[in-house]
Amino acid sequence: MTAVTLEDVDFEKLGGLVPVVVQDAATRDVLMVAFANREALAETVRTGYAHYFSRSRQRLWKKGETSGHVQRVREILLDCDRDTVLYIVEQTGVACHRGTRSCFTDPLLDPGAALP
Repeated sequence: MTAVTLEDVDFEKLGGLVPVVVQDAATRDVLMVAFANREALAETVRTGYAHYFSRSRQRLWKKGETSGHVQRVREILLDCDRDTVLYIVEQTGVACHRGTRSCFTDPLLDPGAALP
């Protein structure tokens, strides 16, 4: 496994952004998905806390800057195409703006429904 740099991340496919999947370091639960631009990823690397790019506000934001529900980043991984990032984090409080630990709480199918 070879370490990569910020320059290796492909920000071009989505117009300057990459999706960031956020996973809890202890439970491995997926907590949320957000987007980062080069500045957000660089700030995450610099500070050790998760930073993202808000598409609605068109600005950089630190997760928990108002709520206190920060994400201490323990590891950053890139997918094989280097266009998606995985943050492994220690989550303080909840990850979702709805007040739930994870943003992934709504089943698409009825519980117990089988896929073909």
